[in-house]
Amino acid sequence: MTAAESLPAGQVRLGQICGLHGTAGWVKVFSDTQPRENIFAYRPWLVHSTGQSRTLDVLHWRKQGKTLVAKLREPAHQRSWECRDQARELLGAVIAQRAADFPPLPAGDYYWHQLLGLQVHSEHAGRTVPLGRVVELLETGANDVLVVRDDGDTTQKTPTEHLIPWTPGQHVYKVDLAHRQLHVRWDPHFYAPAGKRE
Repeated sequence: MTAAESLPAGQVRLGQICGLHGTAGWVKVFSDTQPRENIFAYRPWLVHSTGQSRTLDVLHWRKQGKTLVAKLREPAHQRSWECRDQARELLGAVIAQRAADFPPLPAGDYYWHQLLGLQVHSEHAGRTVPLGRVVELLETGANDVLVVRDDGDTTQKTPTEHLIPWTPGQHVYKVDLAHRQLHVRWDPHFYAPAGKRE
């Protein structure tokens, strides 16, 4: 998930309608949630495409091999998509949800969208060093990774990125959502040019 999403204020991207399935109006769904089936727990969907926004209900969904597929309905116009040609208008639409509608989490747990955009500060060698802001989160086998980019470092030809493991109590020691800050223990000299993630 990245920080750059062109959605109305207060909405969070959940996924995208990425294809058509069969001839009866079903669509393929790409999910940004983890696990991916969780996208169907957030209902109704706020769907955005080509300047148009609408609210859709999920009538049915299922796994189809490695793909998620769904049958959708637009309650405002009392209609569902009954054939492949009708469903084609949904291709590429972004699926979103209002952040305020997300269920609360236990203390110390966070949704990814809450971490995106936080300003990151590192306690290193007895001083506090600004590292940049969280622009992306990566899933890895061991733990998730924060991608922190410093766009304001004019000493570098390209912005620098710090790839910081999401390990609360080790590398991450304080999340301050009220002040939009994240405090870590990380060597500020341990970075790479943006996009170089070997």
